[in-house]
Amino acid sequence: MRYLPHSEHERADMLAVIGASTAEDLFARVPRHALLREPVNLPRHSPEFLVEAKMKALAGRNHAAGDGPFFIGAGAYRHHVPASVDHLIQRSEWLTAYTPYQPEVSQGTLQMLFEFQTQVAHLTGMEVANASMYDGSTATAEAVLMARRLTRRSRIILSGGLHPHYRDVVRTYLGDGPDLVCLPASPEGQGDILNRIDGDTAAIVVQTPDFYGHLRDLRAAADAAHAAGALLIVVVTEVVSLGLIEAPGALGADIVVAEGQSIGNSLNFGGPYVGLMATRKEFIRQMPGRLCGETVDADGNRGFVLTLSTREQHIRREKATSNICTNSGLCALAFSIHMSLLGEAGLKKLARLNHHNAVKLAKMLGTVPGVELLNHSFFNEMTIRLPVPAAPIVELLARADVLAGLPVSRLEPDNPACENLIVLAATELTTDDDIAMLAECLHAALSEDAQ
Repeated sequence: MRYLPHSEHERADMLAVIGASTAEDLFARVPRHALLREPVNLPRHSPEFLVEAKMKALAGRNHAAGDGPFFIGAGAYRHHVPASVDHLIQRSEWLTAYTPYQPEVSQGTLQMLFEFQTQVAHLTGMEVANASMYDGSTATAEAVLMARRLTRRSRIILSGGLHPHYRDVVRTYLGDGPDLVCLPASPEGQGDILNRIDGDTAAIVVQTPDFYGHLRDLRAAADAAHAAGALLIVVVTEVVSLGLIEAPGALGADIVVAEGQSIGNSLNFGGPYVGLMATRKEFIRQMPGRLCGETVDADGNRGFVLTLSTREQHIRREKATSNICTNSGLCALAFSIHMSLLGEAGLKKLARLNHHNAVKLAKMLGTVPGVELLNHSFFNEMTIRLPVPAAPIVELLARADVLAGLPVSRLEPDNPACENLIVLAATELTTDDDIAMLAECLHAALSEDAQ
């Protein structure tokens, strides 16, 4: 789309200023085959109120998470976000996704990020955390690269219980090859990951609760990895679980990465989200992104600075740990505000509510003929096996406005063992009526399919 001045004289004057005789000269370097031969197939311009009405009609076709029973999890969870969170992050002094480039005049932002780091370190049981990453999946990939730098080894082993999206992002970063071992998706376990560790292994990546909802024994994984000189990277996609289960750092993790969306950030139809990363103090200089620190000024007053910025915009490219050029500062702020509102006692109560509702969901699913629960332990997420392919059943329930979870075949289309599986989640927003509706619809759908 080109802007044309109101008069030919204005147009000629503008072209003369830039040294072009015609408007077509502006596109002289574009190959002829790449130029459009006819206008783009888009609606003609309309008054603002008509455009707004059109967009509202399109938005009305969405089925939002709060429009009915909702059991989808698998890395993105529906939790209550207090109205005060949204109000505070929209204040003009906060409304940015960036760590400040002039930190000395942005003390409020730096203090918030410092407190965010403190919260993340406390949650994960680690000694130090950075000022956030893009999301949980890319944080996992950055952790893998970090482990390679620390150990000077190249082999990475991914658990069969790792979220398929996270696995694919790591594969995108590293590429396929003998140095990346992706164990097969395993709804019953994480695969033989501990027996695959050898002297060339830089790190093993284990998720808990894993993609299928199982809680994993991190002590055994840490002992096996450390015995071979490798690192243990722990992935957490449901950060609320850390309010109830023991922190990964206390169980031997070397690097912890997590998706922080559950705290302070709504689903938002897919983002933006916020990645968390924490590690041990001795590994701090290989941690990607940025780290805010506390200091005092010349008068002895408390102040905040960017202590470490090991990215290519701050140091020589060849010495950079990562090319991550920003963070999810606004989402990190939302996380930090919500966490501050909860406090330690509030987070524990929230976690207990999630688990309590998940237990009720598991018990109700156990009453539906043909449904098999695969989990012996879980936090707020679980996997069931149906006697028939799961995807058509989930679609059938969706037409009844019941979002019954994620059919695993959607993410693992080439794995026959996953065809009949559904991953479901319950949160503090899941009601008894929601659970009863799911069980009733699931029973009806399976009965109809059997006929």
